Amino acid sequence: MSAVSTTSPQRRRLTRRIVIGAVVLVVLIAMALSVKVVSKGSSVGAGPAAFSASAWGKKHFPEVQAAIAKRAVPADELATALDADAAAATKKYGVAGGAGTEFSTTFTGTVGEAQDGLYPVTVDGLPGGLLIRMQTGPAINGTDLRDAPGTIEFGQFTNQIDYQNAGAALNDQLKQQVLADVDTASLTGKTVEVTGAFQLINPKAWLVTPSALEVR
Repeated sequence: MSAVSTTSPQRRRLTRRIVIGAVVLVVLIAMALSVKVVSKGSSVGAGPAAFSASAWGKKHFPEVQAAIAKRAVPADELATALDADAAAATKKYGVAGGAGTEFSTTFTGTVGEAQDGLYPVTVDGLPGGLLIRMQTGPAINGTDLRDAPGTIEFGQFTNQIDYQNAGAALNDQLKQQVLADVDTASLTGKTVEVTGAFQLINPKAWLVTPSALEVR
């Protein structure tokens, strides 16, 4: 009896150690199996790729061109409608933009002399006092191309910076895909066919960002 009583606690301690050791071994094996070895250059665990404005602009510029062309209203028709009933014309033809309503238009006219880098274009059939100008660079300002289709929204981007960069990227694609083939330094006196968009800030002065431009 005395031999059993002295060895039983030892056996219990030994058994406990074996059990604990087995549990630790199982945990270590589970941890080892859950670890993934990532080779150099692998994209696993790299997180979402950073937004590339240039790639986005290149991909979406043709879609923007098509959308503006589809919405474009002849300038004389649009100007007459705005002059007669601005609210009704805005509802019918406009798209809500950042600082004002965006309109898509198309016109053919004669180019005047550049003023502060912008070309005035004389278009027949417009209401008196309306000045149409178009911007051809080298700097293309604003977000007309982004906003005029009405399908590109802030919620599609991660943050305001990406949203703003998307607009700038479309302007860059305009320069690369359209204006690069035009001698924008010598348009005075030429006849141009323009499709583009503008934000209605001043009803008597439209500043059009072209999405398509043909010199005749």
